[in-house]
Amino acid sequence: MQIARVVGNVVSTTKSDRLTGLKMLLVKPVDLETFEEKGNVLVAFDAVGAGEGEIVMIVSGSSSRNTALTENKPSDTSIVAIIDYIDLRGKRIFSKS
Repeated sequence: MQIARVVGNVVSTTKSDRLTGLKMLLVKPVDLETFEEKGNVLVAFDAVGAGEGEIVMIVSGSSSRNTALTENKPSDTSIVAIIDYIDLRGKRIFSKS
């Protein structure tokens, strides 16, 4: 699992039938020490109703196909949680509110 920020969305009208109805978002992992974005932007299927700018938890590989929406779908990355807050070493490093 990784923490990431939703940075955009992907719209595709022509796609595999197995992807119909799945919302695709662009996410960029964040460093928990600095809370800065790091690494490459990824396309993730949204299983929880996330939106641009939100901090989310993502899973990759076979774990991404273990949600009700992505089961047996051609998925490599899925958003499985919208983060409300993160405490690290006794200090709040992120709060949604």
